[in-house]
Amino acid sequence: MESQVRGGTRWKRFAVVMVPSVAATAAIGVALAQGALAASFSVSGQSFKVTAKELNGTGFSQYGAVDPGTTLSGEKTAHAVAVSAFSSAYIEKMCQSVVTPSVPFVGDVTLRLEAGDSGDRKKQVYAKNLYIDVEDLSADAEFHNIDIGVAAGDMKNGPGPGMKGGEEKANPNGFGQQAESATLRNVKQTAWATTAGTFKLSGLHMSLHKGKGAGIECY
Repeated sequence: MESQVRGGTRWKRFAVVMVPSVAATAAIGVALAQGALAASFSVSGQSFKVTAKELNGTGFSQYGAVDPGTTLSGEKTAHAVAVSAFSSAYIEKMCQSVVTPSVPFVGDVTLRLEAGDSGDRKKQVYAKNLYIDVEDLSADAEFHNIDIGVAAGDMKNGPGPGMKGGEEKANPNGFGQQAESATLRNVKQTAWATTAGTFKLSGLHMSLHKGKGAGIECY
């Protein structure tokens, strides 16, 4: 069975796939031990934007959760997110940007990261056991053998990696969906966190830019 989705979504629409992305820490090549996922953590006060020409992933699962965190001023807050997980994923032409506002004597500063600018999978971004906490996404998406409406806690027996576990703030009896594989094209998304067992960024380039907006951020 195949299913196609085109258009945009926000976190309330958990039935639309969310694309994996690279957290700001990936800019220095951070990689966790394969299969050893980090526990839940307090997210920063900065979301980040990601674009990709195409993502091809296997073993997909998705469910709703809440990410606790702080604002940039240190106040406690929380974000409703759609957690999207892939057993493995290849990403072509990925761009990530995050804005640090009002830096003293400088103003807004944008960190921009680019990798995987190739149609050859050996030169694309590769991720294993990938979890992405997404707030907003638009893409052209195609699913293979998809199940919609699965109890989130039961997805551990499905094609994807299932829920993170640990101290994650998510309801195992809540809505979930899973698929054997998914292809996403023309991706634009905003996310709060990324966790992965392995992250390989071929052709990585990181740059800092004064300012923000079109032409500086990924979109």
